[in-house]
Amino acid sequence: MRAEFQGFFTRLLGEENAHFDPIHRRAYSYDATKKHYQPDGVLFPRNEEDIIAILKFCNENRILIVPRGAGSGFTGGALAVNGGLVLSFEKHMNQILELDLQNLVAVVQPGLINTQLQKEVAKHGLFYPPDPASMEYSSLGGNVSENAGGMRAAKYGITKDYVMALRAVLPSGEVIRAGKRTIKDVAGYNLAGILIASEGTLAVLSELTLKLIPMPRFKKTAFASFSSVKDAMDAVYKSLAGGVNPVSMEFLDNLSIRAVEAKFNKGLPVDAGAILITDVDGNIMEALDNDLSRLREYFLQNGALEFKIAQNEQEAADIWFARRNCSQSIAMYGSLKLNEDITVPRSKLPELLEGIEKISQKYGFKIPCFGHTGDGNVHTNVMVDKNDEEQVRRGHEAVEEIFRLTVELGGTLSGEHGIGLSKAPFMHLAFSAGELDLMRNIKKAFDPNNILNPFKMGL
Repeated sequence: MRAEFQGFFTRLLGEENAHFDPIHRRAYSYDATKKHYQPDGVLFPRNEEDIIAILKFCNENRILIVPRGAGSGFTGGALAVNGGLVLSFEKHMNQILELDLQNLVAVVQPGLINTQLQKEVAKHGLFYPPDPASMEYSSLGGNVSENAGGMRAAKYGITKDYVMALRAVLPSGEVIRAGKRTIKDVAGYNLAGILIASEGTLAVLSELTLKLIPMPRFKKTAFASFSSVKDAMDAVYKSLAGGVNPVSMEFLDNLSIRAVEAKFNKGLPVDAGAILITDVDGNIMEALDNDLSRLREYFLQNGALEFKIAQNEQEAADIWFARRNCSQSIAMYGSLKLNEDITVPRSKLPELLEGIEKISQKYGFKIPCFGHTGDGNVHTNVMVDKNDEEQVRRGHEAVEEIFRLTVELGGTLSGEHGIGLSKAPFMHLAFSAGELDLMRNIKKAFDPNNILNPFKMGL
């Protein structure tokens, strides 16, 4: 980067907040994809005024900007693939600005870590439901930019359902307010909805207004095993269609079960075709017991081999252990995991997983599957040898077939991780040419000089 540009940012932010050295550039060159693209520098804005000044200067000088949360994304959305500057909020803009206990609203900065908000509002008997697996280290700005989900989505929804309003800075330096701190708001276009899941391509988020709800008093956990994946998937959608409303409904297929058992020796039923793990919650214990009774009935009707209810918190933690440690365990099947987070209507889950099994047999790769069946979101993992170029190539072919199957079943390319770089080549499978052109025109309206996270999402 030109010396005069570096000088501007150093004068604006101070040497402690503007870095162009190899160490910082390297540290901010990767995310959870493990791909590396070095930026030209890393900036730590202290407030919204800094963001305004940075964007105005970059827009005038055509300097690329990549907004970055915690770098925990799985699709490369925070990577500076074309150079430019990474804009990081972790150092300064990471505070809770307001807890409005009357209106059940939290106003926060984008660098605040998800679990920090969860812990703080819990002190007041309140609850922020979105719980991505990365909640211990992912930022709320990143969660909003990717529209993160989580295990509680079956009952409580995902990030977009809890964003009431946003402040954001356009590349021109203009600040916009999208949304209101009101339950109802039908005035004008839904700009907040456009910014959510935009992956930093339209504007830089500077403030988030999030909805809170009262924390439920009770929670119970249950476990069931099935002889086949199809039986388990049938049990999921028939239970939910029958009116049971669990917090979460997670599953592991046989490959996943065997991997966890091989690594941790937890006594899992390795001959089961699938296991389901579910939580129910509420304020009346009898209602939870009724939900579990109905789940038992539906599960047994659909071939459950066993149904077990945790009797205490330790038993609940033991049940959840398999699901929480599944991702790391399946590494036994290959040195490279091509993982995707496809989502289909819940009734299509049996057909989806049957199709994935056929793709597995066709290519000869193990494809362990697990995930959030309560909302139709399945994590598929094509396991290959990273040192075998032909295997890797065929692995990507298998991924494309999985995407095509998903779209044919009325599903989507991503339920949680976003598009970023890794799924950009497949956008044409899910969207028509007209729809993609419309998205590109929206991008141009917000960012006419294409300085914000360019070329992500296939746009």
